[in-house]
Amino acid sequence: MRLNTQKHSALLASLLLAGAAGAASPGAAKAPAPALEIRAQLLPKRYTTLAAEISARLFKLHVSEGGRFRAGDALVSFDCALQRAQLEKALAEQSGAETTLATNKRLQELNSIGQAEYALSASALEKARAETQSARAVVSKCAITAPFPGRVAEYKVREQQFVQPGQPLVDILDDTTLELEFLVPIAVADGA
Repeated sequence: MRLNTQKHSALLASLLLAGAAGAASPGAAKAPAPALEIRAQLLPKRYTTLAAEISARLFKLHVSEGGRFRAGDALVSFDCALQRAQLEKALAEQSGAETTLATNKRLQELNSIGQAEYALSASALEKARAETQSARAVVSKCAITAPFPGRVAEYKVREQQFVQPGQPLVDILDDTTLELEFLVPIAVADGA
């Protein structure tokens, strides 16, 4: 059950004040209670700062500040022409290594190549596959998607700006579930 935030805040504040007033002993003379100032703030349960994982020029901010997004929506995308070119190069090297290995396998079947040469071509193919996987991983970082639904609180960068790995880009928060945090002062008894 979801309560209206203002009604919820007022209800909790009145319960806290009633509990503080009822805590006095029943037989004691009631002195006027000092005014207590109770502060409350709404906080999202989930919030985070998303940071860059690659060095690149920021191409587009997809959601405006204060704008809503769903989980999986693109928030930031980078100009990754260089990273995509490196992936194409890695794929071409992998294709060449596959052809070399296939040729060397046939030559080994004909006893025209040594075991060491065949093993080196197999190793070259594994290296090319690893470089392709690495390049794919980098290209997958060319867009940052939302890990949960919510709102953009603040962008820390602007479009066309060059960013470095680890640089904060955007603060986001999930405003679907909020927590109410109360700050209640501790009453100090006279003479204590």
